Amino acid sequence: MKLLNYATSYFAGLLLVVISGWAALFYFNMLDEIYDSMDDGLENQKILVVQKATRDSTVLRQKEFEAGYFSIKEIPFTLAVHRKDRYQDTLMYMQNEQDFEPVRMLTTVFRKEDQYYELRVITSMVEEDDLIEDLLYSLLWLYLGLVGSILVLNNLLLKRIWKPFYHILQRLQSFRLEEAKTVPVQKTNIEEFQLLNQTVEKLLQQNVATYQNQKAFIENASHELQTPLAISLNKLELLAESQPLQEDQLQQIGSVMENLERLTRMNKTLLLLSKIENRQFAQEEPVPLEKLLQKTLLDFEDQLSYKDISVDLQVQENVSLQMNPDLAAMLVVNLVKNAIVHNVNGGFLRIGLSKQELTVENAGQEAQLDGAKVFTRFYKETSAATSTGLGLSIVKAICDLYGFRVAYGYWQGHTFTVTFQNAVASV
Repeated sequence: MKLLNYATSYFAGLLLVVISGWAALFYFNMLDEIYDSMDDGLENQKILVVQKATRDSTVLRQKEFEAGYFSIKEIPFTLAVHRKDRYQDTLMYMQNEQDFEPVRMLTTVFRKEDQYYELRVITSMVEEDDLIEDLLYSLLWLYLGLVGSILVLNNLLLKRIWKPFYHILQRLQSFRLEEAKTVPVQKTNIEEFQLLNQTVEKLLQQNVATYQNQKAFIENASHELQTPLAISLNKLELLAESQPLQEDQLQQIGSVMENLERLTRMNKTLLLLSKIENRQFAQEEPVPLEKLLQKTLLDFEDQLSYKDISVDLQVQENVSLQMNPDLAAMLVVNLVKNAIVHNVNGGFLRIGLSKQELTVENAGQEAQLDGAKVFTRFYKETSAATSTGLGLSIVKAICDLYGFRVAYGYWQGHTFTVTFQNAVASV
């Protein structure tokens, strides 16, 4: 939900509560005024009827309401002495409505000569259910009108006021550390938005500077490490070839060279991971996965033949990924290489490709791996000396970069599934 609509929903809810409370107060105040007005009218009618009865005795013979708005009947003194004016709501049959309708009635007592009479005076009153219905409809239209006015106000005025805020959001959405392009700031007279612009600009500049420093450090550190490693390997090779050495000395030199080569591979892999996470592979193009899988299997043909691994490749035609070609190759190569290195002699390798996902399944140790750790750095399934424990970490980093989802499962074999979601296109 957008900010403006979110605020409007709160306004609408608050307005409903306020109008409901106001309607209840208005209704009871209006009823009080209506009753007060009717009671004053009944009091005036009582006075007129009593004056008329004093002048005309025939008035005293009106026992029922059929002939008018009042009725009179004679009562004994014992009843009259305790009577006071009493106002009450009651129902009376109306000829024009052919139904019982509410009326307001005043019951009082008056004296003429030595006789006491009970006088009842009535007047029509507003039906409360009709009053409530009319009030509810009026308030409903008022509420809808107010909410509509708020919506119009939000879309015309507040949307213009919040324009600098949305401009900042667009800047943040389009900002890329690897590009480090400056985005013009939209001018505004609102102090809070000015402060927000300054804070965001400062934060972006700090992030760009940190990114550039980190990038330079990684590249320099990698270069500085590669040089002494290469020199050390060359000197060891020369030492082993230049003078006769004993068998145990050659083994020690070989062990040192193996560790140095492993350190070299690890240095290159860590540099690659840093470049992936820092989004330094910006170039993208459609990469046909079927051709990439076939080329990768052809490159590993010797290892597959040496381990006698059967390959089952099932792919859909014309499936491609919009991504960097080098990263696509790394993704496929690391998955296939992992399936071969950790396979068993005479095992199997099954690869499936569709527009939704890529699956790589291989035989291996008959135990499920730790799914929470399998993609972490330096996690090794075996103690293979040639493994750096970073292959699946590279796969995870590439998937995170492009919004893919990678998962591990164990059924008939170890299965790695890369779900492309909406990133796959047919070409």
